[in-house]
Amino acid sequence: MAAWLALAALPFSSAQAQQAPPETRTTHYTIQVKLLPEQRLLKGSQVVEWRNATREPARELWFHLYWNAWLNNRSTWMREDSLRSRRRSSLRNPQPGDWSYLRVESLKVEAGGPFRESDRTSAMVFASPDDGNRDDRTVLVVPLERAVQPDETVRVSIGWEAKIPRTFARTGFRGDFFFMAHWFPKLGVFQDDGTWNCHQFHAATEFFSDYGNYDVRMTVPTGWKLGATGVQLGVIDSDDGTSTHRYQQDNVHGFAWTTSPDYREVRRRFDHPGLKSIDIRLLYQPEHQGQVDRHFHATEETLKLYGLWFGEYPYGHLTVVDPAWRSGARGMEYPTLYTCGTRYLNPFGGGAPEGVTIHEAGHQFWYGLVGNNEFEHAWLDEGINTFATARVFEAVYGKRAPVYRFFRGFFPVMIPEIQAGRIQNSRRHRFLAAARGEIPATPSYLYHPSTSGATSYTKTALWLLALERRLGWDVLQRILSTFFENSRFRHPTPEEFFRVANQVSGQDLGPFFEQVFHRDKVFDYSVESVSSVKVETRGFIDKDGQFLLLAEAPDSQDSEETSVLYETTVLLRRLGDGILPQDVLLRFEDGEEFRTQWDGKHPWKLYRLVKPFKLDYAAVDPELTNPLDIDFTNNSRRLEPQANLPATKWSLKWLIWLQDYLQTVLALL
Repeated sequence: MAAWLALAALPFSSAQAQQAPPETRTTHYTIQVKLLPEQRLLKGSQVVEWRNATREPARELWFHLYWNAWLNNRSTWMREDSLRSRRRSSLRNPQPGDWSYLRVESLKVEAGGPFRESDRTSAMVFASPDDGNRDDRTVLVVPLERAVQPDETVRVSIGWEAKIPRTFARTGFRGDFFFMAHWFPKLGVFQDDGTWNCHQFHAATEFFSDYGNYDVRMTVPTGWKLGATGVQLGVIDSDDGTSTHRYQQDNVHGFAWTTSPDYREVRRRFDHPGLKSIDIRLLYQPEHQGQVDRHFHATEETLKLYGLWFGEYPYGHLTVVDPAWRSGARGMEYPTLYTCGTRYLNPFGGGAPEGVTIHEAGHQFWYGLVGNNEFEHAWLDEGINTFATARVFEAVYGKRAPVYRFFRGFFPVMIPEIQAGRIQNSRRHRFLAAARGEIPATPSYLYHPSTSGATSYTKTALWLLALERRLGWDVLQRILSTFFENSRFRHPTPEEFFRVANQVSGQDLGPFFEQVFHRDKVFDYSVESVSSVKVETRGFIDKDGQFLLLAEAPDSQDSEETSVLYETTVLLRRLGDGILPQDVLLRFEDGEEFRTQWDGKHPWKLYRLVKPFKLDYAAVDPELTNPLDIDFTNNSRRLEPQANLPATKWSLKWLIWLQDYLQTVLALL
């Protein structure tokens, strides 16, 4: 006990971020948990202190029990996951060791003032507020003997046990690798209208909770490295071969941790003028030692550019986790900690591990600091962060080359001749498969599991890119940084973002947001046809006050024209129901360019010009300012098709590859 008292006396300053507004810090957790690796169990107890920050009394407490999503195949999560394609499904053929549970064994409530502790274990019930599925056990409701009044604080003591799954949804175990995310009974969010926002766990949505402080003690086998949200305050070794690690963090809305005997560790410090210094800790797999610098570089560039573009990362520490191979824990964000994802062979320039590292580091801002409701408005973090990820990647690394893998995904071959820019790095291919069907304004938990990612991540990233290319980066950057500053340590809504966008840009962007957010409009503009023909007059002409057929007019064929003129006709079409102004480019054989803008409202637009040269090339939206257009191939057309050019290019490349292959074979003979 004396050792624990000594630990408790340690200062918390290193774990404290820039203070969140007091009204947003409502929930504080003190947790003790023990990992039993052989049994794949967690034994835990916790005290939750919750302050009612609303003007309404709370007559119940609602808790998330996320791991019950994998209790059996009748849960809402499992039912929804079965709707995904086989390739995208998280679990194709469950085995006995895959299932899990989170069981509350005791729950006592202690209110302030003269009210004593009340045992509410027998009063607990499960709820399914989203779909009425009585078999779902991911939401626990605790009726109270006495309501928690506004500004009153209640203490809840909970004893629980959890069976660890074989990595579902980025949490669980794989051999001796353990990653614990959303692993404890977690309080929902009590809203101003006196209701609890506590959704069931859905296959295609993530999380939502209040900001608060965490003080967590985790007991694991001695010698195993452990990483967690926050900073370590101390470690106590016990005679039974276990060690207890204590971590603490203020002003966050979650807590995750990981442990394994295989981790290797490197620490470095991020420093950049004008930004807070950050201690970065990397826990990596031994076989990935050659990629340590790449993980740090991508993390540091993200901290720098996100910090300069949007706002400073306020915590003085960050833990980067390289999860075990095929552990299912790659690519996920948690407060002050995130997981990356790489392979033993990963050529530089192919986008990994840099891309996923940037994305998850970026979530420390869009999710960690701007705590939107991911159950209902996932695009506010996933979409903005996907947009920013592509921008950082191109600014730091340039374009990305595709990597194809052979021999069961082991051996990589990169194709440097193909370069993917920001549109492709925003996952546009996923958007094209689901361009119509989901209205983004729909609460995210109601999205179909197969289209949720395309809607939340990709479509938002693409319409943000469209705004950047129309408003300019300086304007969009001010929109995002203003929204970021206004929303730190809060739960912003879509309406707040739209309001900031209108105010900062000085424009009414409502019609744009109406199409890309409140509707499922599809954009598709095309060049339907082009022609350039020699100007020749046919029919009647005015000759000395008389209308004569051209063929009958005297000297009609003795033209004094010194040059030939061509009449160029270009027909543009709007094939979708989405409407945006379109830039138009007509380029002629002499290099002259005609540029204009079409409002894009009418289903078609005809341009007719007379020039001394024929048309060479016509394009609608030549700079691709609207990446939401579902078909770029019909955006342009040449007067004379040049199909031989790509055929010649790729034929020559294949001949070179064949030559290299034959030389390699001969060298081995």
